[in-house]
Amino acid sequence: MYSEEIEKVLKKEKIEVGDKIKLISPKGEFKGILMERPELDDNNILVIKLDNGYNVGIRFENGSRIEKIESNEVKKKEEAKFNTKTKSGLPEVSLIYTGGTIGSKIDYRSGGVFMLTKPEELLADVPELENIANIEVNSLMSIASEDMTYMEWQKIAKAVADALKKDEGVVITHGTDTMHYTSAALSFMLNGLNAPVILTGSQRSSDRGSSDAFMNLICSMHAAAKSDIAEVAICMHESSSDIYCSIIRGTKARKMHTSRRDAFKPINNKPIARISRKGEIEYISEYNKIKEDSNNKLRLLTGYEPKVALVKAYPNSQPEIIDYYLSKGFKGIIIEGTGLGHTPVSTLHKEYSWLEHVKNAVDSGMIIGITSQCLYGRVNPNVYRNLRLLSNAGAIYCEDMLPEVAYVKLGFLLGNYKKEEAERLLNVNIAGEITKRSEIDWFI
Repeated sequence: MYSEEIEKVLKKEKIEVGDKIKLISPKGEFKGILMERPELDDNNILVIKLDNGYNVGIRFENGSRIEKIESNEVKKKEEAKFNTKTKSGLPEVSLIYTGGTIGSKIDYRSGGVFMLTKPEELLADVPELENIANIEVNSLMSIASEDMTYMEWQKIAKAVADALKKDEGVVITHGTDTMHYTSAALSFMLNGLNAPVILTGSQRSSDRGSSDAFMNLICSMHAAAKSDIAEVAICMHESSSDIYCSIIRGTKARKMHTSRRDAFKPINNKPIARISRKGEIEYISEYNKIKEDSNNKLRLLTGYEPKVALVKAYPNSQPEIIDYYLSKGFKGIIIEGTGLGHTPVSTLHKEYSWLEHVKNAVDSGMIIGITSQCLYGRVNPNVYRNLRLLSNAGAIYCEDMLPEVAYVKLGFLLGNYKKEEAERLLNVNIAGEITKRSEIDWFI
């Protein structure tokens, strides 16, 4: 509820939350949609969503006036329809909808973002898609990516495999927070992939003026429909402008910013390609290409061991965390070491050394891999004495693999192979997650 004074004015003008209004105040004129007052805000401040998508709070001062421009009832439209009519000559592409910001809109009563349950609401706003591919929509789930588990990864992998029995490519709409975890999981689970599988999302909801949803979706659909990429990849804005999207290998991508439209960057690798809204593709680095005469069939490997942890080493960190996970029956741990893959080893205070805890865990049957929290570059067990000690204790150094990718990979390996084979494969490249020579571009 707003203040008694504001509520009186709103009632007089027959204005409700969700209506488009004009506020005339000593600070100027402001047009936008009237939002519900956040619970903790001053009740004498009107909250208005401007046409650019941003909310502003304006104090209702003496001399202020409010006028209704458009009723919320007038704004209501019939349920959006997406033309799924087949057009001759266009490739067949499956769109698997899983939720996330790309499938969300503002709730004008609460001011919060909510997930759409029907992807057709999003697709109806992108008429360009009808001329790119014949799209079959699979509304698989509607979930924020931070709420996903390995069970959702398995479900998505199965949906992709089913789609590729008849379609030439797949686009997956997904929340951005854990998109790079899912892209890694699919890269491992879809063995022998011979088609483009493109994950995309948006940093800003589709009803915001600055939304990146539509361009990301258009570029992703072009990539799935016409590229010869036989890999799982992420397609998102290359820069903050609307010039190109980057197509980034699914095991080399990472979200590097909380809110920028170009949040996703390739790490220790170049993008596979850049793509324009018109579908112009410029290939940048080597990639697995579609083999037209290939007899290899897609093999779905969806086994996953959830009892794997990702642990960060830092000054004053407690090595008993290794013992805790061991006591809980965990099968593996990926340690984000410092620098070249260090953890505290030769400490002046013995209780802070990780060495004996790592050795005990390995001797007890746990697999321990080490990556670097630096992200760029690779770990190396041979440079410093402490590194050699950890390696001798049985820790496996994971080359230039990203920590999140190593974490997903270890769970995948333990879910599909015997322990000895999983241990052997951890630092062996199987889906582009390890490169012989890191290709570093300083984007940030």
